[in-house]
This record gives sequence, C-alpha cells and structure tokens, in this order.
Amino acid sequence: MATMPVNARVKKHRDALRMAGLRPVQIWVPDTRLPHFAQECRRQSRIAAQADMADTDMQQLMDAALSDVDGWTA
Repeated sequence: MATMPVNARVKKHRDALRMAGLRPVQIWVPDTRLPHFAQECRRQSRIAAQADMADTDMQQLMDAALSDVDGWTA
C-alpha cells in the first residue's frame, strides 16, 4: 500500500476544513523564547498596576462588580 505524500495529506485536510466552512488565518504572537520577553512582561505589568492604582473609580467599579456575582454557580 503506497502512502500519500505529506503535501497531499495536508491539502486533503485543508480542503476538508474549507468544505466545513472554515478558512485559514495567520496569527502573529510574541516569541516567548526571546531573552527580553520576561523583562517586557514585567515592565508592562508594572505600567498596568500603576494605572490601576491611580484609577480609584475603576477599582470601585470592579469591587461592585465582584460583589454582584455572589451566589453564581459555574
């Protein structure tokens, strides 16, 4: 029994997905392997935390929203 070449299997799979109404998309995401990735995460987290501390109205809104979920079940 001859096996189907990889590119033919990939094409068949993609064609089946397209027939199911799906289409391929390309998504670019940060490369977590880069040496400066963790440092950049910390930097952005600090900025977000500082903004949160400075916005007391947002904190009150979040506290009110949190208290509104009492009794909810998953």
